[in-house]
Amino acid sequence: MIRALDPIVDLDAVIRAYHEAADYWTMADGTAPDAAKAAAFFTDCPPGCDPARSHRLGLFVGGRLSGLAELSFGFPEPEDAYLGQMILAPRARGSGHGRTLLAEVERRARAEGAPRLYLAVLEANARGRAFWEREGFRATGVSRFDAETGHLIHRMAKGL
Repeated sequence: MIRALDPIVDLDAVIRAYHEAADYWTMADGTAPDAAKAAAFFTDCPPGCDPARSHRLGLFVGGRLSGLAELSFGFPEPEDAYLGQMILAPRARGSGHGRTLLAEVERRARAEGAPRLYLAVLEANARGRAFWEREGFRATGVSRFDAETGHLIHRMAKGL
C-alpha cells in the first residue's frame, strides 16, 4: 500500500525507516540520520518549490513503513516534477518495491501535468544510479560537486 504521510501521525514511522536505511544516510551524509533529518522529510523541497504542493509518500509492506518518496513540482523548470528523495529499507530492496513506489510517483507527476520527472543521484551510489537507468532515467549533463558532503551529484530525467 502507498499513501500520503502525515508529519504528526507518521513521524515516528519515518524516524524508524530512516534508521533502518542508515546505510544510505551514512553514504550520503557521513552520519546516521537523527530525528531532525526525519522531520525535515516533511518540509524539504527543491529551490522555488512550494512544500505544501509536494507529495510525501510512504510504501507500506506488511503494515510497516518500508519506503519513502518526496515529489515536488516546479524544479528545475516551473512545469517539471522533481523526485527529491526515494529511499527503501534494506529489507524492501531488490523485490520490486522500488519500481512500485516509482510508478506511483510517476502517476502523480503525470496527474499534475508534469512533462518530465527529475532527480539527483550521488556518483557514489552506483546501485541507485543503475536502478534509475533501468527505469528509464537518463543523465542530463548537469552535475555539481557538493563541498559540504564531498559528493559529485548528477541530475537525471525521464519524460512522462
